Amino acid sequence: MANSVDDGPVGEAHSKAEPNRIVREKFWNLPNTITVVRVGVVPILLLLPWFPDRSSSLFIGWCFTIAAFSDLLDGWLARRGQQVTRIGKLLDPLADKLIVSTALIVLVTVERIPLWAIWMVVVIIGRELAVTGLRGLASSQGQVMAASGYGKIKTFAQNVAIGAMIFYYPLLIFSFHNIGLALLGLATVLTLWSGYVYFADYFRAEGQDDPPESGSTA
Repeated sequence: MANSVDDGPVGEAHSKAEPNRIVREKFWNLPNTITVVRVGVVPILLLLPWFPDRSSSLFIGWCFTIAAFSDLLDGWLARRGQQVTRIGKLLDPLADKLIVSTALIVLVTVERIPLWAIWMVVVIIGRELAVTGLRGLASSQGQVMAASGYGKIKTFAQNVAIGAMIFYYPLLIFSFHNIGLALLGLATVLTLWSGYVYFADYFRAEGQDDPPESGSTA
């Protein structure tokens, strides 16, 4: 019978080799394109020290806001169109961290983040690096660390805070600078808490995977 070919040694070898086959992914799909375009906001952010006036701040602030929140769009498109790729999983968080880190450093440079608040910048960037390293370690061990609810709230507060401090200048009764500093403080607290949750979940999973002690009778 024709189907019996897969039941022999050749069929077994073929089935074992199948999972190891390298699948070539298409890089230039829509979600990955949006991610690459988002990185284009980085050189625009670097213009702020040279053009700190109201109109330039407004333009740069809107560029940052669109780039930061388009992260939701490319993630939604990737899942909806089944276009999730390995390179996309790498580039998307890398783009987020590059944009946020650049914005925070630029805001310190133009003194829109005062000296007493620089520790918040250190905590936020340090946490991003630590969680990225932890995710890489967990991935190498076969663990998947999904984004927590605290992490998502932190990201939202952080992006609004940075956007407000880039806008900077008051509008009517609103002081964007003061609003941004207050939200940056909230984002820092959420940064510490969400970072703790990630590490606690990782070590909890590690503990569950420990082999039984040598004295066990099992």
